This record gives sequence, C-alpha cells and structure tokens, in this order.
Amino acid sequence: MVQYLVGSRASNLAKAQVREYLRPLRERFPDTTFTHHVILESGDRDRRSLLSSVSAVSGSAFSGEQEAALLRGDVDVIVHSLKDLPTANPTGLMLLPPPGREDVRDALCGSTLAGLRKGARVGTGAPRRIAQLLAVRPDLEIVQIRGNVPPRLKKIETQGLDAVVLAAAGLHRLGLDHEIGELLPFDLFPPSPGQGALGIQVRTDESSASLRAILSTVGDVAVDAEIRAERALLAELHGGCSVPVGAYGETLPDGGIRLFGQVSSLDGTEQISGTLSGPPAEPEKLGAALAALLIDRGAHSILDAVRAALAVR
Repeated sequence: MVQYLVGSRASNLAKAQVREYLRPLRERFPDTTFTHHVILESGDRDRRSLLSSVSAVSGSAFSGEQEAALLRGDVDVIVHSLKDLPTANPTGLMLLPPPGREDVRDALCGSTLAGLRKGARVGTGAPRRIAQLLAVRPDLEIVQIRGNVPPRLKKIETQGLDAVVLAAAGLHRLGLDHEIGELLPFDLFPPSPGQGALGIQVRTDESSASLRAILSTVGDVAVDAEIRAERALLAELHGGCSVPVGAYGETLPDGGIRLFGQVSSLDGTEQISGTLSGPPAEPEKLGAALAALLIDRGAHSILDAVRAALAVR
C-alpha cells in the first residue's frame, strides 16, 4: 500500500479543508493511504505582530514553514487556503488545479451593513477588508483582530464588537453558516485573489509524478483558470495579503473568463476598479492585462502609498 503525507496548518479550518480534499481521493484510491500532518506557521505562533512584519522574517506568515517541510520531503503535498499563498512558488514546488471552490464572498457576522449603528466597531485585520468597509461606511471604527475563525467570532463578545468580517468559505467549511449576518456583495467587496479555493502544492521532481497523477483526478480546470487570472493580476500589481487588492474571476457560459479587479487606499477614499474578459487558455494574460488597465488608472500611486504607510507601522 502506498502512503502519502499531507501537510496543513493546525487550525480547525485547515483540518476541515484537508478532510474535504481527501474525501474523494480516498474513495477513488482505496489502496492509497493519506496521512495528515500538522505544521505550525509563524503567523499562527505570533498573533500580535503585523502580518507584513511576520512575513518579512519568515518569507510568508501562513505558508513558509509548510513549503519548507514540503521541499525537505517531510510531507508529500500541502493543502493551503490559496489566498494565503504568495503568487510565486518556491523553486521546486508547483500548484495543482484545486477541487472546485467554496463561496468566494466575505461575510459580515453579528449584523448586516445597514444594521450597523453609526460608529459601530467592526473587527478585521485585513487591509483589503478595512479599505472596502471604510469606502462604504466611513463612520465605522475598525478594530484590528487576527486568529482562527471561532476565536475571531468570539471577539464580538469579548471585545464588545458589533460585527466581524470573515471569509464565507471558512464559515461554510466549519458549519458556522448560522453566524453569517450578511454576505457582502462582489461589486463593493471583491475578495482576495484565490479566496474560497484550496491551494494544492506539490514538488515538481520526478519522484512526485505518481502523486501528481493521483491528485490531478480531482482538479477543476475551470476554477484553476479563474484563480490563475486572479493571482496573475495580484502578481503584476506586486501585491500580497497586506495590500488592498480584490479580484474575482468567473467562467462565462461561453467558457471565457470575466475578471474583476479593485485597488483601494487604506482609508477607502480612493478606489480603482475594472473588468476584462478573455479565453480560459490564457488566464495569466488576462490578469496581466487587467493589472495594466488598473495601473493606467492610477493603481500604482495608491499601492505605493499603502506600502509606505504599512512600512512605518
């Protein structure tokens, strides 16, 4: 019997994502054993520092330790939340098409936008979510929070918050749909590139060829094209999880991809957005073309100001 080690972060959500990913594989390949291995990330150990500061030390706050373990051969495949991954793979690693995609939207938990009182305290640590919230409701008081999904929900009580913003995908995967007050609309709250999708990362060497063949049987090529377009947009803008860039690609009835992108200032007072469509065979070209359009509209000046502000925090 062949055995493979599957790595992930230590959170309940990460474990749920591994179970979700392995379920069809175990059914299709009953003679193959997949064993889960937990890897603690720097962003999970350090809950106080800015993510940009943690990433500056570790390379990536939520993927660096896992990628190192994969390169060493400690595990054979990593199941990430794709939105946590840098847009460039380390040499020797690659991403496989993910198995479909959960709800890509953000969710407001504890209230609806319209139901929030003036000056309401809303918890989130993501610059993109902060910027998008302030663009719609500049009266809100944003409270910086980090951590796994259940502890962040608990902060509504422990920190006297009116609401928190979380990814709908994580809430669905943890069976916490009842916590959702409102699913935020795409046009005002485009998600992080890759949000809702799993990042399936493996080695590129020949010894991993058999595993790649097995894992490819559950990959969704349409979703893969969507997320590649989103991540190409982010890469061309030289962005990351610390900058306010939202993107959403969707497959059209004719098979093409429509990509929406948005760049925001940290305070939400400036926003630049655009939409382009293209063939699914060239998602990176579509992402690069939309990035060029946003740059022509002034995206670089906004992002340069964001990076300067984050650097002095």
